Formats: sequence, structure tokens, C-alpha cells
Amino acid sequence: MPSPDLCTEEEVRRLVHGFYASVRKDEVLGPIFEQHVRDWDRHLPTMIDFWSAALRGTARFRGTPMPRHAALPGLNAQLFERWLALFRQTTATLGNEAMAERANTLATRIADSLWYGWQLANGGPSPARPA
Repeated sequence: MPSPDLCTEEEVRRLVHGFYASVRKDEVLGPIFEQHVRDWDRHLPTMIDFWSAALRGTARFRGTPMPRHAALPGLNAQLFERWLALFRQTTATLGNEAMAERANTLATRIADSLWYGWQLANGGPSPARPA
């Protein structure tokens, strides 16, 4: 369950900014994100709201990410695994083990859900995301 005692808003902000800085520099994920995220100044606060809600229970996030992700062309299981690897690298640098553990668990669930939703919207099941 989310808890305001798990982490601070500053830790959430560091998670989001650190993670997306890594994504934007990544040779594979960077071009995909740059092509589809039109306004980073708007996207990052939305992601902070999302992770604040997920980790701290703030309930600030309002949105439906599945349709936007399902509409992206050419996704595959390896891209989701790469996303998770960068996410885990970021959480490992934050110095809050409880937050990292919870965030990594949620990120895995999110990746699985988005990958499954993408497959359903784009022609049916494909090979599973590597475990």
C-alpha cells in the first residue's frame, strides 16, 4: 500500500527526473521517448504525480496511460525490459531501500500491464517479457 512515510516528495522528484534523464540518454529508448513526448516540462510533473500517488498515496495523478502506450508503434518485450533496467538503476541510487523495493515492484507490474495491453491492442499475445 502507498504510504506518505515511505518517501518524501523530493525523493519522488529525484526518482522521476533521474530516471527520465537516463531514458533520454539511452541509445535505444531515448529516440522513442523523444519522438513521442512532445513537452517534457509537462510530462515530468505528470510522472511525479503518478509516482507520488503510487508510492505515497497522494492521489494527484489523473490519467489513463494504457491507450497512449497501446498506440505506440513497434514496441517489444525487450524495450520494456530495458525500461525496467534503467528504472532499477535509478532506484538503486536514491538511498531509500524501502522506496526502491516498492517502486521496482510497481514498475514491474506496470511494465507487464502495459506490455500485455499493447499486445491486445496490436494483434494479440507475443512472447512474454523476459523475467
